[in-house]
Amino acid sequence: MAYSFRFQKLLELKENEKDQSFVAYQHSVSEFENVAEKLYESMNQKETLEKSKEMKMQTGMSVQEMRHYQQFVTNLENMIHHYQKLVIMKRNEMNEKQSDLTEKNIELKKFEKMKEKQLEKLTSESKANEMKEMDDISITQFMAQGN
Repeated sequence: MAYSFRFQKLLELKENEKDQSFVAYQHSVSEFENVAEKLYESMNQKETLEKSKEMKMQTGMSVQEMRHYQQFVTNLENMIHHYQKLVIMKRNEMNEKQSDLTEKNIELKKFEKMKEKQLEKLTSESKANEMKEMDDISITQFMAQGN
């Protein structure tokens, strides 16, 4: 007799949901990393620009250059602020996807545990039936030898 789990379709559905959730989580991690990298690059660029400005200030620079640097720094600060908001948003999205993945994983484990318990029950019932049949055979043989 072949073993068939009564909730096999649900188990497969839960596995698919978990796999989809994992893919969505991986995608959100990738997006978060990309945005965080852009934020880091912008901050690094601003720091480099400010160091360059300090060096030129010591050697002397025109007012026009100072305005140019200041405008560029202002634009970088706006970009940094934008990326900071994006990083927060992507981090929250990533955390949501992670909790969804955890939830899907827990649901899948419940069904796997149910399948495992059902298989154990079936196995123990099968062994009990086998033992009963062996007892019946032994009794039959004993009765046949006694007569």
